[in-house]
Amino acid sequence: MPIRRIVVDKPLLETRCTLGEGRPLYDPQASTLHFVDIEQHKVYHYYLESQTLHYEQFNDPVTCLAIRRNGKGLACATKHGFALIEDGSLRYLSRPIPTGFQPFTRFNDGACDQKGRFVAGTLFNKGQDVPGQLYIYDAERDVCKVLDPGPFTDCNGLGWTDGGKTMLFTDSFKNKIYAYDYEDGKVTRRRDFVDALSQGLPEGTYPDGLCIDKDGGVWSARWGGSRIIRYTRDGEMDLEVFFPTVLNVTACTFGGPKNDQLYVTTAHCGACGNDASRQESFPDSGNVFVVDLSGEFAGGDWRFEFAG
Repeated sequence: MPIRRIVVDKPLLETRCTLGEGRPLYDPQASTLHFVDIEQHKVYHYYLESQTLHYEQFNDPVTCLAIRRNGKGLACATKHGFALIEDGSLRYLSRPIPTGFQPFTRFNDGACDQKGRFVAGTLFNKGQDVPGQLYIYDAERDVCKVLDPGPFTDCNGLGWTDGGKTMLFTDSFKNKIYAYDYEDGKVTRRRDFVDALSQGLPEGTYPDGLCIDKDGGVWSARWGGSRIIRYTRDGEMDLEVFFPTVLNVTACTFGGPKNDQLYVTTAHCGACGNDASRQESFPDSGNVFVVDLSGEFAGGDWRFEFAG
């Protein structure tokens, strides 16, 4: 039976990002949407009340963001590790990637658990035999360690459900979203939550960033697939948001005054060494979208503030 489809064909912001990701993060206290362009080393801030867009430029690529506790600003993962964004600069807290891996990988997606520990994963490099791995940084103890050594491909969208007892995590090129039992910064019992190819999604498209709604539904962006798939808490597809003018949908998050607007980042067709000639067919690749889901869906508590 075909799943329900929502079509969105006009962007909210013509950002023309190369690798827009970040993953999009909404701060309800400041009514601000934050997101990044990894390849251009930019962190964007879209102020909803004034409808103005600003960005900060850094020497290192920032790959994902977290709100700090007590209104202290933003924390992030970068190519090299975990850092704070302070006065337009990065103040590093931990650079845990082993020396031999550093030239061949970087951090990618991440989020904070209920205790404010920052979990983020790295990218694999097949030619150099460098695996993607999951790390966890505990700011209160100033300790960073490998949470799961994998090996994974590109570590992507992650978040928590079931009151923080289950962690979901995306292994992009395996086309899978895993579920773990999660307790006190430890993971056990890794298992498949979604095996996308077995559900009939096409080869050459991959799960990227995700977010989770208040009903436990998981919204997974599809790189190369022009869409976001919503999964029920049982891992069944029940809805898709289709973007006909975009090829690479990278990530999404709920936000807005009622937490019922889905903000979506995308990437240029030429990002990550892919075919830039396809941009003509998908001209909004790299722009930011919003999907009005009022009256139907609202965001859940799936990622939390950083403790540092």
